[in-house]
Amino acid sequence: MADPALTTDAPESYLGVDRSLTDKQWLLRQVDERLALTLSQRLGVPEIVGRVLAARDVGLDDAAAFLNPTLRDQLPDPSRLKDMDIAAERLASALMQGELIGIFGDYDVDGATSSALLARMFRAVGGRTHTYIPDRITEGYGPNTPALLKLREAGVSVVVTVDCGTMAHGPLQAARDAGLDVIVVDHHAAEAGLPVATAIVNPNRLDDDSGQGHLAAVGVAFLLAVAVNRVLRGAGWYTSRQEPDLTQWLDLVALGTVCDVVALKGANRAFVRQGLKVMAARRNLGLSALADIGGLDEAPVAFHLGFVMGPRVNAGGRIGSSELGARLLSTEDPADASEIAHRLDGFNTERKDIESYVLGQAIDVLEAEGANRATVFVAGENWHPGVIGIVASRLKDRYNRPACVLAIDGNKAVGSGRSVVGVDLGATVIAARQLGIIEKGGGHQMAAGFTLPVKNMAAFRDLLDERIGKRIRDAGIVPTLKVDGAIAAGGITLHTIEQLQALEPYGSGNAEPRFVIPNARLAHADVAGADHLRFTLDNPGGPQARGIAFRCMGTPLGEALLNHGGKPFHLLGRLRINRWQGRSYPQFQLDDAAAVW
Repeated sequence: MADPALTTDAPESYLGVDRSLTDKQWLLRQVDERLALTLSQRLGVPEIVGRVLAARDVGLDDAAAFLNPTLRDQLPDPSRLKDMDIAAERLASALMQGELIGIFGDYDVDGATSSALLARMFRAVGGRTHTYIPDRITEGYGPNTPALLKLREAGVSVVVTVDCGTMAHGPLQAARDAGLDVIVVDHHAAEAGLPVATAIVNPNRLDDDSGQGHLAAVGVAFLLAVAVNRVLRGAGWYTSRQEPDLTQWLDLVALGTVCDVVALKGANRAFVRQGLKVMAARRNLGLSALADIGGLDEAPVAFHLGFVMGPRVNAGGRIGSSELGARLLSTEDPADASEIAHRLDGFNTERKDIESYVLGQAIDVLEAEGANRATVFVAGENWHPGVIGIVASRLKDRYNRPACVLAIDGNKAVGSGRSVVGVDLGATVIAARQLGIIEKGGGHQMAAGFTLPVKNMAAFRDLLDERIGKRIRDAGIVPTLKVDGAIAAGGITLHTIEQLQALEPYGSGNAEPRFVIPNARLAHADVAGADHLRFTLDNPGGPQARGIAFRCMGTPLGEALLNHGGKPFHLLGRLRINRWQGRSYPQFQLDDAAAVW
């Protein structure tokens, strides 16, 4: 799955592939050969690693820190974030005075990890907390007045909202009127006018100059924990109690950072690299239970966070009980952890079925419509709101355009959108709210959520098409895939893959290397599971290479490969290690292909 890249001219296509089987142009990443060689020699890494580093514009001065990111070098001073010191002082005071602190989190992985991190930290220093996660269906996203007032009635005097709150003007004003202090910890796009609050800690505030706008909410929450800990230490709070080691919670930071698909640069890269080490120690009972449920019996990598653990944590908020994710990640009871993990696994299975149903209906509607618009826009009655974000992502990949999916309930519609590189969907949604077309909405460049009257759907679609279409035309955005070079089928080895592992973690801002096998011939291809394709490649003079293409059946890519007839293809994909029943073997994970004939 790859986002279309931003191109402003007409670069030469790699291997002449102007339009692949997924309708993308292939482009070779440009490499400064001299820099690549120098990086390889100076760092003592294989040449292929030096080339990939150079292709990602990692210079000599930054390369060592890129390969070995540490918090000591990358962690920013929390005080550089606007309102951070105000928030830290208020929370430290609440902890020392024994006040009940409310934690109001979002129902996704970023919100669950942020909630669990702060709950664990506050408990570790002797604080009292009450975590509240709103129900996706009945309450929707972000703080709502009834929930905040309910927390106040329960004795909460200060609430920390995590991964939400930046746009909650009405509920935060109601909280202030009720005598409740609210601290917002968020990372979503903000407007000039902010809601009333004790503190709004958000590196994407327009007046924040910290340069940390790439952080996920859990990264901001970790900086808040550092800041609160610093105030407590200065106040002598640890004279009679042990100061906690904050790095023990980096596993939560890594999970939330990877699953929120923020740029893996700076502190984020250090968070994930160090957090994976913490996770491998299996100290968090909830994460260990998730690993067991997912059959993870090896040291985790970013892939496992994004595709094994994350979807299960998300499943509770999507179709089950919203609070399950935060509960799982904060529990200290082994039996509780196991029970919640099994429930989430069941919800995740159910989520897949619902997702498949809605996706099929959405594709049917779009294919029948046949409109060639700037934005994929589709709505349906009785679609489960918990899966529309995933469906939007699938449609974005399928049609190579920003996609919005809406679930209609009576005269209201709840929607979720996913964008492509170069198109700021969140900004367009905010503009629609300012124009009064939608009632609620916000997000960031790559994703957004919104609520609107059904009668306004046509106007909203027109606005999206107008603004996004103009952006695509003006910037010359075309669907592309970036390639790091060519490789022979015989070059797909464990040794090559292990060399490339020095570049992990992969993610936004550090794309996993992709290679092309030119003129490849499939020795065998068959369907695996519901819609995957399993294949082997001819390798003259050596063993056949194994490959897999996920979710491709029913698409031109899958059908062409399944019915290859011995014809050659250029195959584009990533090198992975597949571990099964104690054995490890190299595998080519296919992303795209182009017919050679």
